[in-house]
Amino acid sequence: MPDKPHLDEYKQQVADFYNKRTDYDSSELAYRRGIPLVELATLQKGQKILDVATGTGIIAIAAADIVGNEGKVLGVDIASVFLNQAQQKIEAAGLKNIELIEADAEDLNFDENSFDAIFCSSAIVLFTDIPAIFHKWYRWLQPSGIVAFHAWAETSFMTPVIIKACAKYGVSLPNIHELLGTPQRCENLLQQAGFENIEVKIEQLGKYLSVDDAKKWWGGGWLHPKNPLLELSTEKIEEIKAEYANEVEVLATEQGVLLDITTFFVLAKK
Repeated sequence: MPDKPHLDEYKQQVADFYNKRTDYDSSELAYRRGIPLVELATLQKGQKILDVATGTGIIAIAAADIVGNEGKVLGVDIASVFLNQAQQKIEAAGLKNIELIEADAEDLNFDENSFDAIFCSSAIVLFTDIPAIFHKWYRWLQPSGIVAFHAWAETSFMTPVIIKACAKYGVSLPNIHELLGTPQRCENLLQQAGFENIEVKIEQLGKYLSVDDAKKWWGGGWLHPKNPLLELSTEKIEEIKAEYANEVEVLATEQGVLLDITTFFVLAKK
């Protein structure tokens, strides 16, 4: 793989966050998101695929099996631990049609019409300029090529509760899911980039947590390029976490507290 990319402070935080997730493949959720996205795309033998934020290679490996030796899959990620895990899985499967690159996907450039399909599972909300990446993907796709990605409702992952707790202490926390937080917003941004035949399938992948687990779910961190929590003292973060725990108690039902993970499976064509 090429030399490690130069990452700004925010991107390094993202890389560090995922490099710590050494048990990622043990999560059923990762496969419940990734494999259906490949199935929606209806790939064909011989196609060239780009898998952005490939992670441990869940989508890349599934796509490589379909496109066969006549095709190729290029997987890109900034988390070296994930890429090492992906490479081990690729070698164990004996696949020769996958190449992995450690790179910031927003810094990449390819020729026009380079790919038949571009995937991005569960990472697009982390990009600093989503409209720009959609325009890039449009250029990189072959005519009639497809893009397939995940986004989440702006209500997902306890986000409104976390934002409310922060607001009580005068902290305006940006919602990382806001830009793609509804099916209509996903469609609007894709249309602005030139995409057509846009489909958004909605699935609830959340579950009920015990009150104690829900209180622990948010650890006081937040991934966002403009993250006001980074400016706060440890004492202030702990106060906000305590307020979050109080808000969680208000939401408790007999079933527990719902961890909403409303997931958009988005498919569009050039």
